[in-house]
Amino acid sequence: MEAAHHPAILGESVGGGKVRCTACARYCVIPLGSHGFCFVRKNEAGQLVLLTYGRAAATQVDPVEKKPLSHFHPGSRVLSIGTVGCNWRCQYCQNAEISQEHVVRGRALSPVDAVRMAERFDCQGMTFTYNEPTIFIEYALDVIRQAHEHGLFANFVTNGYMTPEAVSLIGSELDAVSVDFKGSGEESFMRKYISAKGPAPILETMEGLQARGAHVEVTDLIVPEVGDDPEALRRLVRVVRDRLGAETPFHLLRWHPDYKMMDLPETPIPTLERLHAIAKAEGLRYVYLGNVWGHPLEHTYCPECGARAVERFGFTIQRWNLDSDNRCRACGNRIPIVGRLASNYIPTFAQAVG
Repeated sequence: MEAAHHPAILGESVGGGKVRCTACARYCVIPLGSHGFCFVRKNEAGQLVLLTYGRAAATQVDPVEKKPLSHFHPGSRVLSIGTVGCNWRCQYCQNAEISQEHVVRGRALSPVDAVRMAERFDCQGMTFTYNEPTIFIEYALDVIRQAHEHGLFANFVTNGYMTPEAVSLIGSELDAVSVDFKGSGEESFMRKYISAKGPAPILETMEGLQARGAHVEVTDLIVPEVGDDPEALRRLVRVVRDRLGAETPFHLLRWHPDYKMMDLPETPIPTLERLHAIAKAEGLRYVYLGNVWGHPLEHTYCPECGARAVERFGFTIQRWNLDSDNRCRACGNRIPIVGRLASNYIPTFAQAVG
């Protein structure tokens, strides 16, 4: 299948036929005929092009809670879209078959057709996920604008390794974002297991996106033995609290072996519980455990009275104990959730569509 060679917005000439990509924090300088680190942004005749425009390697209908977004249009359905390529090299990537692919492939899916698909499957929003959406930002932007014309929301699931240029381009267009740290953003972990220099660009991204109006939730993938340092977690939590606010939803995710890291166990639940206690002690009001279905720390608790405001099992909402203004029915405290429980909500699991 021939790739769509679409002019990239986030790129600039640096002389000698080379171009600099300004989409992600690597700022790749790309010679004529070569690709950036992500393999999908290429210098063709001195112009930066995106090879994956309109090429979806993965499409699926998901509950928004899978992203994970626990405080954004709960119970809604989203059409998830991913392409090939990535600007990270996570050694445990669960989507490595597309994120680490060097050959552009995927089904043709124009922005118009993407929105039609979302409407056909009764989705309320579009999500860009599975691989890093920053690297196909021009495609995502056109889908988002088309989605907004049809009354759909749009969000990124992102590693946050963006540039200020990317944040400026996409920030005011995104309705929500899940910023996904790994190993609490500890620098040595990122260098060894991700091939990224450190967390500074991610911290700037999450703050910049929030400043432009996006709802931000933060996730932290806890990798046992090599990425579960309590002090690294404490530092990250303090930054989230101080830069984004104490009411920022924060998700501690259980890791499982995958790709090139099959020799470690799943993250022990007691480890997640200890880190959860640290995050709460540092002042975050809404801290969740992810990938531990049936655990009581999946629920939303009212920080004022302790009542279960929203009960969950995995990606499904089992009990909604908030009034029409998202106030706790037990004490009246307002829980900071964007939107109300979807009016057509029926507990469901992921539905493949392609």
